[in-house]
Amino acid sequence: MGTGVDVLVLGAGAAGLMAALTAGRRGRRVVVLERANRPGKKILMSGGGRCNFTNTGTTPAQFISANRHFCKSALARYTPQDFVAMVDRHGIAWHEKELGQLFCDDSSKQIVAMLLEECAQAAVQVIADCRIDGVTRGVDGFDVATSHGAFTAASVVVATGGLSVPTLGGSGFGYALARQFGHPVLPTRPGLVPLTLTGVHAERLSDLSGVALPIEAGSGGQAFRNAMLVTHRGLSGPAILQVSSYWQPGEPLRIDLLPGMDAFACLRAERAARPGVELRTALATWLPKRFAQRLCEHWLDSRPLARYSDRELAAIGDVLGAWPVIASGTEGYRTAEVTLGGIDTDTVSSATLMSRHVPGLYFVGEVLDVTGWLGGYNFQWAWASGHAAGSVA
Repeated sequence: MGTGVDVLVLGAGAAGLMAALTAGRRGRRVVVLERANRPGKKILMSGGGRCNFTNTGTTPAQFISANRHFCKSALARYTPQDFVAMVDRHGIAWHEKELGQLFCDDSSKQIVAMLLEECAQAAVQVIADCRIDGVTRGVDGFDVATSHGAFTAASVVVATGGLSVPTLGGSGFGYALARQFGHPVLPTRPGLVPLTLTGVHAERLSDLSGVALPIEAGSGGQAFRNAMLVTHRGLSGPAILQVSSYWQPGEPLRIDLLPGMDAFACLRAERAARPGVELRTALATWLPKRFAQRLCEHWLDSRPLARYSDRELAAIGDVLGAWPVIASGTEGYRTAEVTLGGIDTDTVSSATLMSRHVPGLYFVGEVLDVTGWLGGYNFQWAWASGHAAGSVA
């Protein structure tokens, strides 16, 4: 098999399918090549199988990039409301979970089916289980050698994603291709990923796996208030995943176990009301009982509240407000939801997503140095960047 097309999209994930259907609607002849055995595998597993497909509160402020202005143009021209309109048109029921996060009522399979149906209506051909062996500049654009034969295309859209979740197709192919065409790639690392503990911290907490509590986690000048989950290997949950994109090994991690509360004032009030109650019992008023017990065993102590001075209660409040647990690393790309870093956006047009070095070469989605927070933001970047490239490719 070999063919000439207008647009060849490398990758059938969120950004790739959006770029393809957008270009197809313009009457462009589009083929999508996907190395996995089916399109949209990462979409299918997202949001616990219900796909957190966008966030109604999306602004450029929720994105990390060496150029924080780069995402503005694409996000402004394809909004969460635009994507919701397509979801509604396909009769997919959805709900808002929290903080603007929109999920399918039923299954993420509906989002993949919608994208594929839109591609089919636009005469886009999607080829799965297709290995790409090489991309070179040709006389009339690009020559692409694949396990399904040779293709020629006037435009190539690179939507191959990053290194996260290699079992779902994450790879460095897009970065290698970018370097081949003269694009620098900024250092990459796992983002939205659980943190690991070692040594004494791991020993103290590993048997509490499954315990969850609301916290505020801070690092790198950012703080997120949400749930923390203790795991066999360390710490996870939305607050930890969020802060992991800002935390780096060796940097401090601040965890407030009683966010929004004045711990010292609360402890003094408890002492006045229940002087004979032990500290661990008092803490269990606000924290999971097993977690409160463990805090007293290893970070505090536990005596009747009447036996603590104001100074001692203040010191306890300091521990609760900045729990001195030290993360050793992350669980890596295996469980990371996204890849931080990527193709340097200074070499890509923010309006069209086309290479500034190579006319007709586009980069969209996670492969670029644009990473969103947890909560549907990365999907919105995929839709917006795919739409921007598909509108001109």
